[in-house]
Amino acid sequence: MPSNSRIEWTGSTWNPVTGCDKVSTGCEHCYAERQARRLQAMGVHKYRNGFKVTIHPHVLEEPLKWSKPRITFVNSMSDLFHDDIPFDYVEQIFDVMRRAHQHVFQILTKRSKKLVRAYKRLNWPENVWMGVTVESRPYLYRINDLRKIDARIKFLSLEPLLGPLVDIDLTGIDWVVVGGESGPGARIMKEEWIWDIKQQCDQQNVPFFFKQWGGINKKQTGRLLRGKIYDEMPPLRSHDHQLAFRYLQA
Repeated sequence: MPSNSRIEWTGSTWNPVTGCDKVSTGCEHCYAERQARRLQAMGVHKYRNGFKVTIHPHVLEEPLKWSKPRITFVNSMSDLFHDDIPFDYVEQIFDVMRRAHQHVFQILTKRSKKLVRAYKRLNWPENVWMGVTVESRPYLYRINDLRKIDARIKFLSLEPLLGPLVDIDLTGIDWVVVGGESGPGARIMKEEWIWDIKQQCDQQNVPFFFKQWGGINKKQTGRLLRGKIYDEMPPLRSHDHQLAFRYLQA
């Protein structure tokens, strides 16, 4: 069975790969690394290697066994386009997602250059959304890379948002998610940064989703932005609408 997710913009997670390493400033306080180390200490076999990249072929076909359609974040505990993941294994993951066409799969990467190279060799299914993380201005190039991908839904995760992002070109982008860093050592996120992004989304007709303020206790800081919860979704098919309602509007 998939793992129900506490991530506000998805319904569940599926991790045919775990483990990663740091590639940019947003990785400094990685929640996945922290969780993997904790699970390793608890003796969970899947995390026997801690946060070292590890493939898990035994969970590859899990989505084919799920009885009800769902929105699923792929590799919440890794990055599918990490150099240490064999390309033939990535192809197997895509094959499963293609066959599990009743589900929506969401992929997120910081390795946008590798994504572009891999895309040229992949048969990309319609039910796979693709996103890139952009935590600060030096990484805006990832958006241009994402535009080279012909995924039906392309989205941005501006989390952890570490500085202002002004004059973002959202051409070809279907969804923007913004969030602050959470957990020990969480870095500050200013309201004016978020609100400016919200206005840019409005001006360019892109749905805006505010995930969290973050901090040490993200439940306490909540999701309200100027007294309102913003949980807009990208343009969806009727089938996707049903999933979105089930997982994101409850």
